[in-house]
Amino acid sequence: MNEKKIKAQLSKDSTLKKIVINLDPLYLEPSGSVYHELIKSIVYQQISYKAADVIYARFLHLFPKLDYHPEELLEIPFEILRSVGLSNQKTNYIQNISHFFIEEKLLSVQWENYSDKEIIELLTQIKGVGIWTVKMILIFELIRPDVFPHEDLAIRLVITDLYGLKSEKKELKTQMLKIAESWKPFRTMASLYLWAYRRSQI
Repeated sequence: MNEKKIKAQLSKDSTLKKIVINLDPLYLEPSGSVYHELIKSIVYQQISYKAADVIYARFLHLFPKLDYHPEELLEIPFEILRSVGLSNQKTNYIQNISHFFIEEKLLSVQWENYSDKEIIELLTQIKGVGIWTVKMILIFELIRPDVFPHEDLAIRLVITDLYGLKSEKKELKTQMLKIAESWKPFRTMASLYLWAYRRSQI
């Protein structure tokens, strides 16, 4: 992506411009595997990063190599998976993901042949995988340029604060989508700047 072009587009928003000038966007190294990232996202759901880091490290120690396959995960007994610190629900979810990837032959799929919408519709068929999770995959793993994760709490908090929004729920979503219109077709990068801003304030 052309960095100069992206910054010029996002800087049309005078509020966002201040962040674009002063901060680097958030960057997370992609792992190269949608399957692994989905599993990781389940582990990290609804707990602190510190706790999740410990649990995920224990989880990875169950495998002889980091590049484990769904079949290998499903060979591990439920109680062994639970023993690393996963809840019953999360253990079921990562097994659901593994079964789905085997059934749909997704390990070998060429994701670039799928639109954002198609990927969301496909992966949210898995029980435990919601739209927010898939959008994180689109942004950080598949590097899609125009994803706006309005469902994300940090994004909502930052936009509410920066733009002085007072509304809630559906009305807030409508206002956020309207604000993000001017960021197209680089809403992913705008979101990465907003996350960077959020982290700078904590």
